[in-house]
Amino acid sequence: MAEQNQKPLKKLAFAASVGMSMVLATFIGLYIGIYLDSVFSTKPWLTIIFLIFGIAAGFRNIYILVNKYGN
Repeated sequence: MAEQNQKPLKKLAFAASVGMSMVLATFIGLYIGIYLDSVFSTKPWLTIIFLIFGIAAGFRNIYILVNKYGN
């Protein structure tokens, strides 16, 4: 019975980790782009580039998580 109660919790934890992975990677890329734009005065180009890198990193993290833990 206890094992049956843990299955929904594992699925919830997996979904939360997938969501956090995407959001954090995107915001980290955005923050780096904004910072570099302020240093080099290249608004908005580095923000756009690093935002795209962050989104790509988020999708890569999701791909890795799904392949490792997803069923």
